[in-house]
Amino acid sequence: MVFKLSDDITFPNPIYAEDDGLLAVGGDLSIDRLLLAYSYGIFPWYAFKEGLIEWWCPKDRFVIFPDKIHISHSMRTLMRKGRYVSSLNMAFDDVIHQCGQLRIEQEGAWLGPDMEEAYKRLHEQGFASSVEVWEVADERGYPVEKRLVGGLYGVCIGRCFFGESMFSLVPSASKIALIFLANVMKEMGGVMIDCQFETAHLKSMGGEHITYEEYMKYVKME
Repeated sequence: MVFKLSDDITFPNPIYAEDDGLLAVGGDLSIDRLLLAYSYGIFPWYAFKEGLIEWWCPKDRFVIFPDKIHISHSMRTLMRKGRYVSSLNMAFDDVIHQCGQLRIEQEGAWLGPDMEEAYKRLHEQGFASSVEVWEVADERGYPVEKRLVGGLYGVCIGRCFFGESMFSLVPSASKIALIFLANVMKEMGGVMIDCQFETAHLKSMGGEHITYEEYMKYVKME
């Protein structure tokens, strides 16, 4: 059953979501609604050109635990070269814009202007964060003009990070961003990175499936 949301800031019980995870349509992208949604593992995901907001809550969750992230030998070698450096919340607007632009012409593109503005508002209130990857040297190790080549962004609630999107302008930049995020979370007591859906890229980094019930234990963890 797919529910139609009213103006009230409420959601139906996620147990009623369709098998593919679709729970409801309608509503808005206000800060209060988004925070309520993420606190129950619900997230907006819809083709922005079609206009109708869709809210999803898969019963099977794909996550990465920060202390279990997989770093391959080739990634360790790349990171030791010093060609790239990472940062936190230094260029949120640029990261989310890059994520959207790389997919803007694709069928079903979901990161449109309304979504960008909604997450920028969350970031301004301290509920969304970005990781940036900067190129600072060339393949030979010589310094180059610093430029943004990759990153990711997502929502932060409690001890969890709800990943939304990532981008790479050079090979492996999004992997570097994810590793940096996992290390920051380990240092700060974070317990889970929600990846929303499985991809080969995220599975290779240590992504695994857990039930919605187990997932919510981490979301509610204080």
